[in-house]
Formats: sequence, structure tokens, C-alpha cells
Amino acid sequence: MATGISANRLELLQIADAVAREKSIEKEIVIEAIEEAIQKAARARYGAEHDIRVHIDPKSGETTITRYVTVVEDDAEEVNEYAQKRLADAKAEDKDAVVGKPTILKSYRTVDDLAAADIRLEKAEPLNATALEAVLDFGAALSCAEAVGAMKFACDTTLEYLKTRKQFGVPIGTFQALQHRMVDMFIAHEQAKSMACLACSKVDQADSPQDRQRAVSAAKIKIADSARHVSQESVQLHGGMGMSEELKVSHTFKRLTALGRRFGDADHHLARFASL
Repeated sequence: MATGISANRLELLQIADAVAREKSIEKEIVIEAIEEAIQKAARARYGAEHDIRVHIDPKSGETTITRYVTVVEDDAEEVNEYAQKRLADAKAEDKDAVVGKPTILKSYRTVDDLAAADIRLEKAEPLNATALEAVLDFGAALSCAEAVGAMKFACDTTLEYLKTRKQFGVPIGTFQALQHRMVDMFIAHEQAKSMACLACSKVDQADSPQDRQRAVSAAKIKIADSARHVSQESVQLHGGMGMSEELKVSHTFKRLTALGRRFGDADHHLARFASL
């Protein structure tokens, strides 16, 4: 017997792309790692008798989680009767509901131009607190890795602009004040990169859940601050054109702003870090 729910266009492909670029590995390997992490968390919730399978479409990003229950032939009829009763009970509560499938209440675009939606899952059972914390920490670590990649692009693009944009007959990159600001951006990026690497290693293998949570929260705090600094400086050093839609750096600014708040902002993780 199998039951499944399909999430609508999760933003895992963007995260997988950023991690693949940062680690110089194939995106499919990153997607498989995400699938395994979700499977592990779901199995902790449902137990060893359930076979949890997760598939992320590499093209659309649609994620499907399927739960298989293994039964012996003698109990098949009894299990089928139980499943039919559960379905009848669910339909009795809401005649229009489609059990096991999401209902999209509203779809929209986020500030960084990604697809999102408010959905309602019929009869979905939540993960326990421990498993949910693990999944959220994994997502936070991946968002940290993506933010590091975005900051690297912002730094490289801004540096190239300072080398080519001329004022008073010379490249503006020769002005010492702008050189100092550029150095501060690269320092912020390198510090964020180190924290992201630590968070990813702890999510992959930590001595305890508290150890993992401390590393992830510390990384989110630092990376949220670095993302704000790098994104704002990159726009300012580009001048007014830095806010135009034609420049990629303006879209990077939006993405870094969103990543700084994804899976909990700096205030949330600062409070969690202090409580551990």
C-alpha cells in the first residue's frame, strides 16, 4: 500500500545549483543527498516498517514523498479495509477534499522572483519535533551554501566593475576608499564561507543534535549579517545602476535579502544559539 503527497515547486533546485557550483560537483549528487536527508527524517517519524521514498524532479523541482507499508498476504484484506475506512472518514469530514493531494490556495512570486504558493495538505501527519528540527537545519545549511555562492558572484562582479568604470580619467578601483570597502566585502565572504562549511559538516555528521543546532545557528547569524553587508555594498559601489533590472547584481541583492531570512532570520537563530 502506498500513500504520497507532492509539493508544489519547492525551491530545492536553486539550492542544489548553488551547492554544486560551490563544491564543483554534479547537481544530481546534491539532489540525491537532499532526497536521502528527507527520507531519513521521514523514516524516523513513521518507523522501520515503512519504506519512505523521495523523488525530486531535476527539471521542475517538484518533490514527491511516498510512504510504502509492507504487509503480508494474510493481512492484506484487513489492511485494505482499514485504509478504506480511513478514506471514508476523511471524505465524510470534507466531501470536496482530495485526500493525499495538496490544494493550492494562492500562488505568487517572492521578492527574489521565485515561484511560491500557499497550500493545504489534506490529512498530512506532521513530523515529530526532533525530525523536523533536523530537516530545518539541513535546509538552513543549504541556504547558507547558496548565500555564499551569491556573495562570491556579488564580490566578483563588483570588483570587475571597479576595474572598468572610469572617473576623472582613471578606474574608480584605484581610489583607496573603494579598495577598502571591496576588501571588507571579500573578508565577509570568506568568513561566511568558513561558517557555511562548518554548518554543512555538522549537518552531515554531528556528535549530537545540540552540536548540529549550534553550528547551523552560528552560521545563519554570521551569513545573514555578511549577506546584508555584501549585497548592500555591491549595489552602492555600482551606483544608481546597481538597482536596475538589467544588472544581475540587483537580482543577487534580492536573493541574498531573502536567504538571510530563510529558515529563520538572525534574531531567531541568535535566540536559539543562546538557549543551547
